[in-house]
Amino acid sequence: MPATVRSLSELPEDNPIVNLFRRKIQGENMLWACVELKEGCVVEPHRHESEQIAFVISGRVLWQLGELGSGDYEEREVGGHTVIVLPPNFQHGVRAIEDTLILDVLSPVGMMGVDRQG
Repeated sequence: MPATVRSLSELPEDNPIVNLFRRKIQGENMLWACVELKEGCVVEPHRHESEQIAFVISGRVLWQLGELGSGDYEEREVGGHTVIVLPPNFQHGVRAIEDTLILDVLSPVGMMGVDRQG
């Protein structure tokens, strides 16, 4: 695969769920997405095979981490400059408390949780 150089504005934007706008690009082994969540956006709890690292650039979100009712479940409100590392198959969801910008990296390449909501 050759090197790729793209401006963020050149990447196509999609809107897979209400109040969520995303631009993404993928390499051979990882998916990178710039995700804009408008206040009130809800990404339902889900899990995926890919490991995910989410960097909250700006805004505030409430992360639901782990399976509701289990001993490892917690809710964490975080703001800008926060990094969340989500292991493969770890259940998580998020609600935007205010307009928020997140950079997501998933490896290996796979579907994002918002792609399964309907």
